[in-house]
Amino acid sequence: MPSEREQPDIRTLESRVVYQDSWIRLRQDTIERRDGSRGTYAVVEKPDFALVVPAENGGFHLIEEYRYPIARRSWSFPQGGWPGGTTGEAADLARLELTQETGLRARELTPLGYLHCSQGTSDQGFHIFLATGLEPGAPDREAEEQDMRQQWMPRAQFEDMARTGVITDDSTLAAYALLLLHEKSAG
Repeated sequence: MPSEREQPDIRTLESRVVYQDSWIRLRQDTIERRDGSRGTYAVVEKPDFALVVPAENGGFHLIEEYRYPIARRSWSFPQGGWPGGTTGEAADLARLELTQETGLRARELTPLGYLHCSQGTSDQGFHIFLATGLEPGAPDREAEEQDMRQQWMPRAQFEDMARTGVITDDSTLAAYALLLLHEKSAG
């Protein structure tokens, strides 16, 4: 018999798909908590994505685009998932996103870590990579990215934009935190 420690805090009794398309699946679960009480839990299932920190000359290449869910333009590091149903290695996805969104190609791609985003709502996570040795090229953006623009910014400007709420993308700021830890451990 499993010990109390091995028992999950929440047990799924039944599950049903409420909505699904090629990018997202919304599931509603009937659950039972450790104390026996029951309830429901909605879970957004999305494939993992890759985020790239393109760094050179004391700054970063950022992208800016209109984000429909928040109804405004937003700055972030390049990031995205595999196109409809495609899968592969996280580093390959990072290279693809970097090239598509900025046109840049990286000679070096250093893994910085893996994080979950919105873990109280979604199972989605993301792989973070530092891209260096950047070579310019033409972007190859998807239809949804036609309004996207790219700009290099010095680190001080990036930090100021984060501090003043211009950059609000949680994945970008979490990736920056991992970059700082990477730099600290590298000396």
